[in-house]
Amino acid sequence: MKNAYEHMTECAAESARIARGIDATLPASTETPCHGWDLRELTNHWVLYSAHGLEHRALRTPIPDELTARDFTADADWPERYTAQLERAVAAWSDLAAWEGSIDTGHGSSPAPDIATMLIMETALHGWDVARATGQEFRLSGPAAAFLLDAVEGTAALYRQYEGFAGEVATPPGASDFERALALSGRDPRGAAA
Repeated sequence: MKNAYEHMTECAAESARIARGIDATLPASTETPCHGWDLRELTNHWVLYSAHGLEHRALRTPIPDELTARDFTADADWPERYTAQLERAVAAWSDLAAWEGSIDTGHGSSPAPDIATMLIMETALHGWDVARATGQEFRLSGPAAAFLLDAVEGTAALYRQYEGFAGEVATPPGASDFERALALSGRDPRGAAA
């Protein structure tokens, strides 16, 4: 739990940094590495699940319908609100009880550490997507990148089954763990936004 929590904290802080580096107005037409999603759609998904979803899973409460329908980016101060929500979400996981037992996602129940790992993966991968689409670089430490790679390796086949990941992208020799995780999840770590 301790290592996973440290990686969660790091990914949340990096996501907040990326959000603060985005212009307040998100042009809907901006392309992203996530095929079929423009920048506004992607950012709203990222905010919903990496911050609000992260907190609600820790608290074992459903994500309110009002949040799933909200355009978070419509508010000029959305990066500050997102940062504050990330802090609340990470704080909710600081309670050891959040890591015990299982969590009902509405599509079944899974062990709490597995849900936390999935949400860390969601935060980092979509954080990279948003960063790439806005001309920024999402950075992870070596240990966090290794954790992410392990998480992606453990779920890639399942995610592809449900079209959550695209096909694996080839990486050159010497690719970092973060680049390998991105490529395994169907993202081109060295290419331009799709």
